[in-house]
Amino acid sequence: MPKIAFPVEATHIMMFARAIGDTNPVYHDAEAAKKTEAKGVIAPPTFVQAVAQFDPDYHLRPKPGQQWFGSGKTPTGVEGKPASSGGLHAEQEYTYHRPLRAGEVLTSEVKQGKTWEKESKRAGKLIFRERITEHRDATGELVVTARSVGVTTERPVDAS
Repeated sequence: MPKIAFPVEATHIMMFARAIGDTNPVYHDAEAAKKTEAKGVIAPPTFVQAVAQFDPDYHLRPKPGQQWFGSGKTPTGVEGKPASSGGLHAEQEYTYHRPLRAGEVLTSEVKQGKTWEKESKRAGKLIFRERITEHRDATGELVVTARSVGVTTERPVDAS
């Protein structure tokens, strides 16, 4: 998978913190943040998920002229019953090797992790897939490791 350049800007950090309702000044007030252990503006723990905004091929973003199963009132461009019930986000974990600071440009790379299966009575086989995203700074130092697990079903669950 391609590496993605991920600029970590102070304004992005502030807007992200506001969006999640976190008013901690270390995420938006440079003067207050200087007086903390962090010694400057840092990003909230889940901020690295914003890397998706810098991935031109991010699968959940609609693309002009392409069919897309959107999240609006009705799906767009998808005909008939889906082959599965789609995917579920099952787990997310972040390991910070040091604080992520405003002004850095990370290089983010996704690597496939483990895959495993479990049997379900209603949906058949459940397939779990782990993805590891490594976020490195300009020197190559590992700053954050993000681990996510998604699950897909063998068949849609019958609503009856």
